Amino acid sequence: MKIALIGATGFVGSAILNELADRKHEITAIARTPKDTANATWVAADIFNVDALTEILKGHDAVVNAYNPGWTNPNIYDDFLAGSKAIQEAVKKSGVKRFITIGGAGSLFVAPDLQAVDTPDFPKEIYPGANAARHYLNIIKEEKDLDWAFFSPAFEMHAGTKTGRTGKYRLGLENPVFNEEQRSILSVEDLAVVIADEVETPKHHQVRFTAGY
Repeated sequence: MKIALIGATGFVGSAILNELADRKHEITAIARTPKDTANATWVAADIFNVDALTEILKGHDAVVNAYNPGWTNPNIYDDFLAGSKAIQEAVKKSGVKRFITIGGAGSLFVAPDLQAVDTPDFPKEIYPGANAARHYLNIIKEEKDLDWAFFSPAFEMHAGTKTGRTGKYRLGLENPVFNEEQRSILSVEDLAVVIADEVETPKHHQVRFTAGY
């Protein structure tokens, strides 16, 4: 498959790139400051330039969006929302129908009508970014033309990296996937497996989904 990957140099994006490349897909790796590796065709792009991004995306089978303006960015809320909406518009204008976007875990429901981002113990330092991802989820839920899927990682994705790539995971939708210790964990390598599997064999259409061990 020919896949466009936005945010290919980031923590999540680079893991997805490696997984897709290992599966021998043709990848257009899109980043503000592209790298130079043999496993992808690298393209420099400003995601806020919708017309230019549209041209880059044309002709692909799917677009995977791992854009994140940076958790330490003081303007992360506005940048995440504006960037996400610009990318969504570019995908629509490009004619590509399949769109998988990675958001945050904060919008997962930990109780009826209670999202993790609204709980008292939610980390304040990542609240603006998590809140932006939650609000973007509400925006993309109104999208009727694209065959989109919104992926929420597990709560402990960074801690989960110690497991590396297992290739094993369990799927969920609106609620976190907990293990037998009641922890929501998934390594970034296995997050990449989830996304690559979803690209190759689509299971989620115009819904949010999640995964964990």
